[in-house]
Amino acid sequence: MQNIVLPQHPDNVIENYREVNAHIHTVYKAITVPEHLSKWWGPNGFTNTFNEYDFRVGGKWDFIMHGPDGTNYHNESIFVKIEEPELVVFNHISAPQFQAVIQLKEIDGHKTEVNFKQVFETPEACQKLKAFCLEKNEENLDRLEAELANIK
Repeated sequence: MQNIVLPQHPDNVIENYREVNAHIHTVYKAITVPEHLSKWWGPNGFTNTFNEYDFRVGGKWDFIMHGPDGTNYHNESIFVKIEEPELVVFNHISAPQFQAVIQLKEIDGHKTEVNFKQVFETPEACQKLKAFCLEKNEENLDRLEAELANIK
């Protein structure tokens, strides 16, 4: 997968949306600062070990997600677009391959819209994971909201 932003055809996209009670800069911090990101990234019961986190365009994010059953899941991504505080795009280059697009929009000084998309290269790749990912991404957003309460 190249360092490009993929076109977002509805058949290729898994999308989760949430309004959170936090300022856009606080949400951006939770998404981009590894000390916060590692605490909420992944479904319920998962923990993370970050091996590399180079938050810049072209930078690598290499980490292990530790499942509640003891299974380890290696993840590797490359950041392809960053626009503080509204947008983070990265290509998840380990299987399953997809592009993650995290868009933030300030509603007012105390709320932020979080739009999380996984963009796949084909509708078939998307459909294989859609039902599973929609539910697990909601758990991920629940964990994000819990971490936002811990950020000053």
